[in-house]
Amino acid sequence: MTELSTRHFSLNNPQGEDQGDVPTLLRRLAATLEEMGRIEIRDVVFHNDLDDDGDPWPFVTVYYDEAAPA
Repeated sequence: MTELSTRHFSLNNPQGEDQGDVPTLLRRLAATLEEMGRIEIRDVVFHNDLDDDGDPWPFVTVYYDEAAPA
């Protein structure tokens, strides 16, 4: 039996004028997932945070397992 260890990463836009741009964040997430190759997504959580100035700075956290070999 193979044991899986769930991993995670968080992603946000760079701080600055477009940091709160959710469509850009989701495009960055899609590109990151494509670069990672074959993985098994367990959960994707959207967080809405604020920077030190009180401006919106959303981020996503992805929980995943490495895909089992084909």
